[in-house]
Amino acid sequence: QVQLVESGGGLVQPGGSLRLSCAASTRFYRSYTMGWYRQAPGNKRELVADIQDGGYINYGDPVKGRFTISRDNAKKMVYLQMGSLKPEDTAVYYCNARVGSKNFWGQGTQVTVSS
Repeated sequence: QVQLVESGGGLVQPGGSLRLSCAASTRFYRSYTMGWYRQAPGNKRELVADIQDGGYINYGDPVKGRFTISRDNAKKMVYLQMGSLKPEDTAVYYCNARVGSKNFWGQGTQVTVSS
């Protein structure tokens, strides 16, 4: 079992920046691909970005060039630096850890982009 705790969400104006953090509790953190997903009301949950231990990174098309994912294996943390935020980035953001068929989720943190 992996427990994931997100932090850093909130209200930000369009064009602003925000950094999300996720702390993972597992002995085998490096084995997991860590990621961020988001879900807006009425929409399906979608990939924002994920990162493997070897550094391979995958971004969803809507956030390419604006968001940056990173991980700190020593601290068992994953981060999402969000920039040039748009109202359509408004969603609940979920931290994810997966390996093989195992998939774990955090409780989510709300990000609202509005003036």
